Amino acid sequence: MIAWMQKHNKYLVITIWIATIAFIGAGFVGWGAYQYGSKAGAIAKVGDVTISQEKFNFTYQNLKRQVAQQLGGAFDDAKAKEMQLPRQAYNQLVMQAYLLNLAQEYGIVVSDEELAEAIAQIPSFQNKGAFDKRIYMTFLNARRIKAKEFEAIIRDDLIIEKLMKLLNKKAVPFEKQVVAAALSIRDKIRYEVLSPDAIQPQADESALKQYWQKHKEEYKTPKKFKVAILWTQTNDVNVSEDALKSFYRKNSFNYTDAEGKELGYEKAKAAVERDYRVKKGKKKALLDYIALKKGKKEASEVKTLALNDPLLSKALWEALQQSSVGTLIKPKPVGDRYATLKLLERIPSRPMSFEEAKARLEKAWLAEAKAQALKSRAEALSKTPAKLTKESKYLSLTHPETLPPLDLLESSQVVQNLFTSNKKTGIISINKKYLVYTIVDQKISESDVNVSRELVSAADRIKQGEFQQALLKELSQKYPVQAFVKGF
Repeated sequence: MIAWMQKHNKYLVITIWIATIAFIGAGFVGWGAYQYGSKAGAIAKVGDVTISQEKFNFTYQNLKRQVAQQLGGAFDDAKAKEMQLPRQAYNQLVMQAYLLNLAQEYGIVVSDEELAEAIAQIPSFQNKGAFDKRIYMTFLNARRIKAKEFEAIIRDDLIIEKLMKLLNKKAVPFEKQVVAAALSIRDKIRYEVLSPDAIQPQADESALKQYWQKHKEEYKTPKKFKVAILWTQTNDVNVSEDALKSFYRKNSFNYTDAEGKELGYEKAKAAVERDYRVKKGKKKALLDYIALKKGKKEASEVKTLALNDPLLSKALWEALQQSSVGTLIKPKPVGDRYATLKLLERIPSRPMSFEEAKARLEKAWLAEAKAQALKSRAEALSKTPAKLTKESKYLSLTHPETLPPLDLLESSQVVQNLFTSNKKTGIISINKKYLVYTIVDQKISESDVNVSRELVSAADRIKQGEFQQALLKELSQKYPVQAFVKGF
């Protein structure tokens, strides 16, 4: 939770392994609008541990903020849902709850003193090296979370940190020798790379209509909303250097780089100025709203928009969906300006006709036809390895080699798959391509022994990962998950 705020990322290890372990212990629900059951304020209960709505919101927003930083800011809620970030946040909290249940059995607790010390040590809450309560409260207000809820989240993190220290399993010498030996193995392969670009199936009307009959329920027009929009610009808001610096000091934790480290004032200045103008422009936007309501101002434009069109913000779309025709919606920020909306008409979704869906149908049909044809070719070629024409150098996990026409990254992923397979001949899928291979020679390189010795710490990571995965599987069977929502 808080790793992104830590300069030295004290708790990052905990967050990373919880978020990335492949095993998911519980069944998951669909994701749409919240529908609460009997446990108001909670989204689920795992064993004796309740997952609160506030904790989910905080976890999801942090996850979304991290991804946005990695993508350079070009990230919105629609993209977050496409990447299943709400599901990832939920999964992370379920797995964390398994561990909290186990910690309760062990009697692991975190005192109020330990909690206070951990929060005080977070650099984002410090001013000149000392904890600043004003900055802390500003952070809580900006994240729309109560101190009690935030501190409960940090307490859970600290409990899990204590638990994982108790359960730290390191590799024994024999296991380290096995890993060292594995890292010294080299394979030479013959291979062929099959690309979808080489396959060009032709979609005729008959094939498309057959595909349409099977998938017609998937093709519907989006819900649309006809709205009058009054835009209020904020670029004319007066700013001063002192005002910007003061605003930055109060909100510095909002300005971080891709690694989660706070940006200095100069690097963050453009974003600080934009946010300051938006904050100060709210009064002007409210005056425009009143003028529009009284008929003293006209809307800037009238548009018919599909649901979740990026022209409007998430907050505006939420307000639109809850409003009746004729409702005037108060101004909300969209980028560096404000939008005041009046809902003029709702246009419901309906099934598309074949002609309306044809362009999308053809694209979907081609993708499916290519994938099926490519897979069939790969399976056929794997049965006749003598037909494989390209030959690699000796490959190993410690010596990356390019496998033309793949690039180095794709080749490295192929090698990882190759060394985790027990098949002499096989198929590896990589970026919609297939690499068909057969191993023609294998050796253990003495020259790799020193490298392997330097990498024996990998044995600890492997063992810890396997242990954690097995632990979560065991805990998932011990602590049942009760979901109090039907969707997100």
